Order: sequence, then C-alpha cells, then structure tokens
Amino acid sequence: MGKRKRLAKRLSYVPRRSARENTFGKVTELNEPLSNEERNLLSVAYKNVVGARRSSWRVISSIEQKTSADGNEKKIEMVRAYREKIEKELEAVCQDVLSLLDNYLIKNCSETQYESKVFYLKMKGDYYRYLAEVATGEKRATVVESSEKAYSEAHEISKEHMQPTHPIRLGLALNYSVFYYEIQNAPEQACHLAKTAFDDAIAELDTLNEDSYKDSTLIMQLLRDNLTLWTSDQQDDDGGEGNN
Repeated sequence: MGKRKRLAKRLSYVPRRSARENTFGKVTELNEPLSNEERNLLSVAYKNVVGARRSSWRVISSIEQKTSADGNEKKIEMVRAYREKIEKELEAVCQDVLSLLDNYLIKNCSETQYESKVFYLKMKGDYYRYLAEVATGEKRATVVESSEKAYSEAHEISKEHMQPTHPIRLGLALNYSVFYYEIQNAPEQACHLAKTAFDDAIAELDTLNEDSYKDSTLIMQLLRDNLTLWTSDQQDDDGGEGNN
C-alpha cells in the first residue's frame, strides 16, 4: 500500500481535528493529485465525521424546541449550550475541508482533470450547505451563496465534459437538487434539476460503464425517490428531507 493511501485510510480513524490536520498535512505535502481511491477515502472519512455532527445537531435542535415549550430556563440553557458546542465542532470540520479544497485539491487540478474538478467543487458545495444548515442571518446568506456558486460551477463543467450516466455527475445533481429543496426552499427548481438529471441518464443508459453501473443506478434511484417525495410534499403542503 502506498504512503498516501495509508495516510488517507488513517483518516477514517482520526475524528479529532488536530489528528486530521496532521494526517492531511502529510497527504498534501506530497503535492501530487490524489488518485480516485485516495480522493474517495478522504471524502468518506470527512463525511463520516461531519455526518455525526449533523445528526447530533438535528436531534439536539428538536430537543431544544420541546424544552423551550416547557419553559424550564435551566434546561433551556443547557440544551442551547450543547447545541452551540455541536455547531462549533461542525463548523470546524467544514472549514477544515473547505480550506483543503481551496488551498490544495481544487487549486492543483489541471484544466483537463474535469472529473476531479467536479468532484471537489461538489464537495465544496456540500460543506457550505452543511454550514448553511446551522447558520442564521447574514452568515447563512454568505454560505448559501458560496454553496450555490460551487454547485453551479461543477454543474456546468459536468454537463460539458461528463456523460449523463457518470456517477459523479449524477451525485452532483442529487446534492444540488437537495440544496435547492432544503436550503433555498425552491421545490420547483429542485424537481426540475433532479428530473432532468434522471431523464438524461435514462436516455443514455447504453453508455453506462460496467464498472460504475451499481453507483450510477443507485444515485438514479435516489433522484427518483426524492422526486416522488418532493412532488408528494408539494401536493400535501408538507416539508420533507431528501436523500443526500
């Protein structure tokens, strides 16, 4: 196993920020583009770390709402303090990733590395979206704008240089549409983007690479599931979370 691959796999076991920074520092010191496997390992490792915080934040926010209704000031303050602690941890992880993307991964992509460029810009959109989930006021407006900018750039590149059935292009469409639905509260745009991506992929199923068949069809199913959910929600005037 190569040095970078060993370092990348270590990330799965280093949830502490100092340990992640140390490991990533060693990865980036090599100053070479990451392989597809290394890129995926780093992405999954950070998604696991931030995913735990996102889940915790959702749970504690729900508890905070119920506690506020009870009117117990001491409990309200305790729950609020814990929510703020989780928010700081989540923000720290997101900033780690965004710094890595801007200062190394995106920066080091060549003009013809379209797949890597789309992959990293999608990640950038994702982590700004995660920040938007917990931000408020002007801070939220800023990260929402940054998220859309990254998604939009990735979307344009993917449409020009990648097959509609490519799993990275499909994954981008999935997350970009979730951004429109959950963050921008724009269900029509979300449904249009998801439906277009799904229909374009269906029309070119014969171009589907055997190696990526499983990944592509899974994402297509998630796009279809979201479309079904969102269409139903619009009809029922209910909210709903998409798959992302």
